[in-house]
Amino acid sequence: MHESESSSAVHDFQHRVIDEFRSNAGVVGGPFQGSPLLLLTTVGARSRRRHTTPLGYLDIDGKRLVVASAGGADRNPAWLHNLRTHPVVRVEVGSETYPATTSELTGAVRDRFWEAVVRKHGGYGTYQQMTARVIPLVEILPLPSRQGLDRVRGMGDFMHEVHQWLSAEIDLVIAQVDAIIATADVVTPMTLPPRTLHAEMLERCVTLCGALERHHMGEDFGAFPMVAEAFPALAPTLEKLRAEHVVVAEINALIRELLAGYTPGTSDPRELRVELHGLDARLREHFAFEEHTILDALNAVADAPPSPNPPAPDADSGQ
Repeated sequence: MHESESSSAVHDFQHRVIDEFRSNAGVVGGPFQGSPLLLLTTVGARSRRRHTTPLGYLDIDGKRLVVASAGGADRNPAWLHNLRTHPVVRVEVGSETYPATTSELTGAVRDRFWEAVVRKHGGYGTYQQMTARVIPLVEILPLPSRQGLDRVRGMGDFMHEVHQWLSAEIDLVIAQVDAIIATADVVTPMTLPPRTLHAEMLERCVTLCGALERHHMGEDFGAFPMVAEAFPALAPTLEKLRAEHVVVAEINALIRELLAGYTPGTSDPRELRVELHGLDARLREHFAFEEHTILDALNAVADAPPSPNPPAPDADSGQ
């Protein structure tokens, strides 16, 4: 069997296990029957896409551990590479799903727990004999829940709402470009009233770009230090996000330049639309990456800031 065929067979097998797991509250037959099994969802180190892997786990001395054995292969499994880059993961055990951070055990601590792992499941010792690499042990640490989490928005929820609002604003800008294209007269020069679609686009961009800057300044100097203090393992992820915010600022500047440079009747709105779509795609990729890697940790650290316009109390609430 060729490597690609082998990889495809493993992929199909894992998907069948995942489907069975989720259909039966974590109970799976076949080679996993009777063994503790969890689903680990990581963010791809390169792809930035979410990947779910079924793994056996062990609870030893208060630690929930997964073993990066890869069946005794000489290379570490992909999920280990992913969580080394992005340590915030989603875990499914039985019918429960929870966010967690991960920590690779090292030194004497790793050796002590490895002995316990092998005593409990001797097969891992066999896997170690098959490879020269030291098989890693990874602890899964559930992120703490906040009081009233079902009622109170967390900082991560707030971040998601800001992303949604910013994306909606960009959608409106692009929709207005589409309206210009649909109604443009390519023969007669355009004489636009004071409140033109172009003016609305420019105004909306100023609002959008200012909000984008404030959003990321708040993360870099407010939320991120809190996360770093609470979860030191997230330091590499936070550094990547800070670097990405430089890119986002550049995209912000390009949007400003595009709309400021658009001249009705002279500029080609179709070219403007193409360039805006490209910048929009890059922004949304950043938003998705940020939410995959940091949203759960932000929720665990702090509540969302209060809304500047809180909803009015219910008439029958007595307030």
